Formats: sequence, structure tokens, C-alpha cells
Amino acid sequence: MMPDIFSSFDPYMYNTLFPSNSLFLVMNTLVILMVQSSFWLMNSRSSTLKSPIKDTMFTQLSRTSGLHLKGLSSVLSAIFITLVMVNLMGLIPYTFSTSSHLIFTLTLGLPIWFSLILSSFSSNPKKSTAHFLPDGAPDWLNPFLVLIETTSVLVRPLTLSFRLAANMSAGHIVLSLVGIYCASAWFSSLASTLLLTLTALGYILFEVAICLIQAYIFCLLLSLYSDDHAH
Repeated sequence: MMPDIFSSFDPYMYNTLFPSNSLFLVMNTLVILMVQSSFWLMNSRSSTLKSPIKDTMFTQLSRTSGLHLKGLSSVLSAIFITLVMVNLMGLIPYTFSTSSHLIFTLTLGLPIWFSLILSSFSSNPKKSTAHFLPDGAPDWLNPFLVLIETTSVLVRPLTLSFRLAANMSAGHIVLSLVGIYCASAWFSSLASTLLLTLTALGYILFEVAICLIQAYIFCLLLSLYSDDHAH
């Protein structure tokens, strides 16, 4: 039994589905590797299911400057599929939700953001530096604008990672609360039990949609950051 609802985010808590959360983390990794890998020379059912997801990312990148960055579309497509799988696997009862922790989301967002910054300054340092100063600003305001633009660029990986982790954490906390009330309703009345059960089923479907949307928003923002890349 968990001491409180926040214990569901503790990877070292004992659960009833797996003897230890370490075993679940290993299985989580293996499932992601199996989904991301290709074992067939021709298109399989797995690759057919992943094709719409990959096309979504390619379509999004075609609207940004990331289309001209070789390999970025493949990286974002892989991250998108990984986030969808991890978010959905976090909905399994009594399991550790990996995507609700900042260390996981920051591990994905920080390297991509830093690689875009490093690639931009390596490609065209002068134009990359000019992005920190908007055009048409008065001279006395330029130092403050440079400071503001620099801060906004530096906090991008934090806001990107916090957004995904916070949304997934909030969803799992609400699911835990609904589950606790559903369990206690069995000892009260049949009407309350049916009402809470229908509410839980509806929120689970809503949380599935949130898992897909948050994965898309994470990759969408990464693709939009590529617009600042100097060519």
C-alpha cells in the first residue's frame, strides 16, 4: 500500500505488479527498443503502425527550418514514438511513470536544444549572435533586450521539460485520487460506485489523449526551436 498518492512517482517503491520497479524499468526499456527496432526486410505491422506517427513529425518539420537540418526529422520522430510509448505505459496501474519525472524529460530536451544552439553558432556565429537583439529597438533598450532574449533561450529546455513532467504528473495524481474514491465507494452505495466508475473510465480516455498530445507538443516545440538556427 502506498503512503500517499505521490508515492506512485517513487521508482523505489514496492508494487504488486512487479517485484521491483527496477524490473519494470528494464521491461519499459525493452519494449521501447522492440518498437523502435526493425526486424523485417519488408514493411511489418509494427512499421505500418509507426508510419502515421513518423509522417506527423515530417509534416511538422516541413513547416520549419528544421527541414534543412539533416537527421533532425529522424531524431524527432524517434523521440515522438518513444514519448508516446512511455506515456501510455505510465497509465498501467501500480507502475512507475517514467515521463512524470524531470530527469527523464530533461534528458530528452536538453541535448536536442543544446545541439541546435551549438550547430547554429558553428554554422554562422555572427547571425546566431544577432538573434539575441531584435531589429528596430532603441539603443538605450538594447542591453535589456539582449539580457531578456538570452534568458528566454536559456530557460527553454527547463520549460520544455517541466511542461511534460508537470502535465503527466497531474494526470497520474488525478487518476490516483479517482481510484481511491472508486475503491471506497464499493462500501457506500451502488449509485456512487457506478458514477465514479464511469468518471474514471472517461478520465482514463482523456488521459490517453493527453499522453499523445503532450508527446506531440514536446516534439513540436523542439521543431520550432530550429527556426532560430542560423544557416
